[in-house]
Amino acid sequence: MKDRLTDALYGLGWSTVKKLPEPVADRLGRTIADSVWKRRGKGVLRLESNLARVVPDATPERLAELSKAGMRSYLRYWMESFRLPSWSRERVKNGFDVKDVHHLTDGLAAGKGVILALPHLGNWDLAGAWVTTKLETPFTTVAERLKPETLYDRFVAYRESLGMEVLPHTGGSAFGTLARRLRAGGLVCLVSDRDLSASGVEVKFFGDTARMPAGPAMLAQQTGALLLPVTLWYDDSPVMKGRVHPPIDVPETGTKAEKTSVMTQALADAFATGIADHPEDWHMLQRLWVADLEPRSETDAPKERS
Repeated sequence: MKDRLTDALYGLGWSTVKKLPEPVADRLGRTIADSVWKRRGKGVLRLESNLARVVPDATPERLAELSKAGMRSYLRYWMESFRLPSWSRERVKNGFDVKDVHHLTDGLAAGKGVILALPHLGNWDLAGAWVTTKLETPFTTVAERLKPETLYDRFVAYRESLGMEVLPHTGGSAFGTLARRLRAGGLVCLVSDRDLSASGVEVKFFGDTARMPAGPAMLAQQTGALLLPVTLWYDDSPVMKGRVHPPIDVPETGTKAEKTSVMTQALADAFATGIADHPEDWHMLQRLWVADLEPRSETDAPKERS
């Protein structure tokens, strides 16, 4: 029953919110965000706990302000995502302003393949739609299998409608497919700031240990593709902002594991820069740092978007 209700609510969002005028959708998102924030549920409390690491000198009042802004940013993501399939090509092209995009376009022009790695900042679906529309470049990504299966199917259909090739995270074949796309000179985009699996690489992140996925660094090593961190943020305008950071090079010496560790740490450092500059736009409502993990499955917050 819970799964069916979840699927129905998302279906209602995609069918109804996209029909609303943009100012109405914006107000609705802020109203929902403020209501959720006032209830002080586990997701909001976890967000504040995470933000306390990002802004360690923040007072309780400042953390409350940041978490309220964070929930508004998170709901802006959802309102935009529900509406994205109905946006015109011009609206998509004008909805994102990115700095240093030459790192991406030069890498693609070189024909060596490019990996874009992003944290849960801003709206990466909008950034992806901009890439397929403005740059006219298709790309491949990976999505976590959600329950119920019908909800996962909705997400896949939604992202495919934006021009993305979506692979399931489970099943073991995703890595090989991503490697083939990169060797052919293609583009791969991966959300890469959280990995609680046994294969996660430990990094120092805002002064403590967290785990991030090894995939981006391993793909770069195996295929010769360019690895580029990307950070996103919102301001007071309708246009999302972003930056493509300089490439993360493969170290010349060390074992594969050592190289992966060094590259993943460099990725974490780039993410930390963007998150520190715009903490309210980091939508991390789940446990992340190793010290915060409990010896049980994650149940303290809804599934993260992937």
